[in-house]
Amino acid sequence: MPTRPIMTDLYAVFGNPIAHSKSPRIHAEFARQTGQDMDYQARLAPLDDFAGALAAFRSEGGRGANVTVPFKEQAFALADRLSDRARLAGAVNTLAFAPDGVFGDNTDGAGLARDLTANLGLDLAGARILLMGAGGAARGVVQPLLDLKPARLVIANRTAEKAAELAGRFSPANAELVGGGYGDLTGSFDLVVNATAASLAGDLPPLPDGVFAPGALAYDMMYGRDTPFLIFARERGARPADGLGMLVEQAAEAFYLWRGVRPHTRPVMDLLRGA
Repeated sequence: MPTRPIMTDLYAVFGNPIAHSKSPRIHAEFARQTGQDMDYQARLAPLDDFAGALAAFRSEGGRGANVTVPFKEQAFALADRLSDRARLAGAVNTLAFAPDGVFGDNTDGAGLARDLTANLGLDLAGARILLMGAGGAARGVVQPLLDLKPARLVIANRTAEKAAELAGRFSPANAELVGGGYGDLTGSFDLVVNATAASLAGDLPPLPDGVFAPGALAYDMMYGRDTPFLIFARERGARPADGLGMLVEQAAEAFYLWRGVRPHTRPVMDLLRGA
């Protein structure tokens, strides 16, 4: 087990796989930048015992944790209290531990929305958005995307019923929201977001050729590689963007929840891009 200085607050990210995670470096930079005394680790949780891994971490004095694939929905079930955005998403990526229990939040959507608007300069009011996937990653971003006031948000998934169920969880006031299969897709979109696990496996969701509107942005939540989705998008004239900005922005939101200090994200993104 990694050693850490006595009295330093302990945090971690849990996932499977997890060795690739940039979260420890991101939070180390946030802590250095803001003068916080904390140690942040990557922890590999067994696929069949995430709850046990989390309980062991708490017994070591863990103060909070991030949760990534494939444990976000399990983290939701383990939380004693939930933020409104976690409750809407049905998935949790950030946990805070306190004597009175476990608080679950979902910072994914806030991270994506900030990356799209502040870092990539998009104004999505009146836009047409396609969100691919209906798992934990997609669940966390539906409401924040709706909050950007698009005209239409379509959720597409290989299992159409799962996409329809996810769309049915929300009641948008001024946007059309539908869920279905890839075969149901019609028209083109100004923003296409890949929240599936396809990029992890080197696969491409079955998108039609005309899915990208002129000037569209193709956003893959995967980062650190040129995925089949980004290659497909670039070949069709769309502007590609990976999920590194979302990763850093959602981490900043979690850091603020834990420490009450909001770090600057741009220097950390520049550092990671340079590396």
